[in-house]
Amino acid sequence: MQNIPQNAEEINRLMYHYDNVHQPVPSMDAITEAHVKQYREQGFVAVGQVLNKEQVDGSVAAIMETIFDRETKVNVQFTKPQDDLKTDEERELAVRKVFDFVDFHEELHAIAYHPDIISFVERLLGEEAKLAQNQALLKPPYGGAEKPWHQDMAYGNVAYDKAVVGVWIALDEAALDNGCMHVIPRSHMDGGVPHYSVRDWQICDTNVPVEKDTAIPLQPGGALFFHGLLYHGTPNNFSDQRRRSLQFHYVPKSAQKLTHAEYKRMFTNEMTSAEC
Repeated sequence: MQNIPQNAEEINRLMYHYDNVHQPVPSMDAITEAHVKQYREQGFVAVGQVLNKEQVDGSVAAIMETIFDRETKVNVQFTKPQDDLKTDEERELAVRKVFDFVDFHEELHAIAYHPDIISFVERLLGEEAKLAQNQALLKPPYGGAEKPWHQDMAYGNVAYDKAVVGVWIALDEAALDNGCMHVIPRSHMDGGVPHYSVRDWQICDTNVPVEKDTAIPLQPGGALFFHGLLYHGTPNNFSDQRRRSLQFHYVPKSAQKLTHAEYKRMFTNEMTSAEC
């Protein structure tokens, strides 16, 4: 029986494996129909370089400008009360997420609608894509928190009646020791599974086949394209390196939001009343 982790160190040790490392496609130009097939079968495709250095640097600058601007109109999620954050460093290290920024930053808007990204997403969706969500996910050094195993479509804002495509882009090196993405290949084929409020809105630890975990380190500018029902997560960052990333979700233009009843049927324990 799988052990239940009791602290952050045990979470990293028990819930993530680091020996099965995926090698990305070198660039968008190298993508073929075989990679589209891989996405259908495995639930993901990683690409080593999607953004160039200028685009990465511009994205980082826009995010940092937002964090330090106390009058920003962009949504910023802090882990501590803002009044307790006296310096820019304290402020940065307390940010978990920056979101809904595409209408306020030209640089980030351009990434969300990058022609190569949109073109590949539409190949995966099979129809015109619509941007459903935009966010930056920050995992600071010396204890940046885990994002437990989950399916993105279990979060209401991307719960649609057609499959969503997520695009996760590394802005720093996303390595094995600072919280790179981990996925369970083929898990999207299970459909929507119940999530529980444990450390986050997550799949129950004992329901994750961690022996199948595949780690996906990426260099700055690399990206992971993944199915909205793919099990994925990121471990705690105990290193001395930041791990900043962008994440966008795209839906087919014809997709409709799930009804409340259908969402409950797919992503909660309503049918079984099971506890995690």
